[in-house]
Amino acid sequence: MSDRLLEVNNLRKSFRRGTASIEVLNGIDMSVSEGDTIALVGASGAGKSTLLHILGTLDRPSSGSVLFRGNDVFRFSEGELAAFRNRSIGFVFQFHHLLPEFSALENIMMPALISGMNRGEAEDRAAGLLRDVGLAERSAHKPGELSGGEQQRVAIARALVLSPLVLLADEPTGNLDRKTSEEVHELLARFQESIGLTLIIVTHNERLAARMGKTVRLVDGRIQENGNL
Repeated sequence: MSDRLLEVNNLRKSFRRGTASIEVLNGIDMSVSEGDTIALVGASGAGKSTLLHILGTLDRPSSGSVLFRGNDVFRFSEGELAAFRNRSIGFVFQFHHLLPEFSALENIMMPALISGMNRGEAEDRAAGLLRDVGLAERSAHKPGELSGGEQQRVAIARALVLSPLVLLADEPTGNLDRKTSEEVHELLARFQESIGLTLIIVTHNERLAARMGKTVRLVDGRIQENGNL
């Protein structure tokens, strides 16, 4: 059985600005196998975040296809696509987007509860992940009571609570100091090693990119030839 998880075929994305059409992605082809770790790099405006958002089904391409295990996800109904996104894709962003009125434990539980998991199982999973990210003693703390690095650890745990097919991260250390960034790098590396996590990261951090198994460089909406997958 093939271990290919994700295939992108001739992906294009354009936006309208007045009467002009702005091409952001211009014929992206790539494939990702289970357990791959990939850094998406390039100058600002090269299309990195747009590509990541389409891979995560947060946005739709203008044309082309995105296949997860052979299924063209943009042929799903809106309801099917939302369910797929919830269960199969984990997201971590530069800003953690935790819900301020809920505790760390409750924030991690949220995707599991949305998926229909019973509260007891969701709480057990969340508590286990809090231990894994080194924050078991902070489970009752709300985001405002946590440091930036702790908040990002909670966000990573939340992204992993449903054991997604892939974790997508958009500048996950972009808002952190160097020491805290290194701690987040180590955490992601431990998860990759322990559960074979498939990881795609948009980053300007050269140290983080160097730790990934592959680097894909985008230039003007295209994958640079020597960075093609």
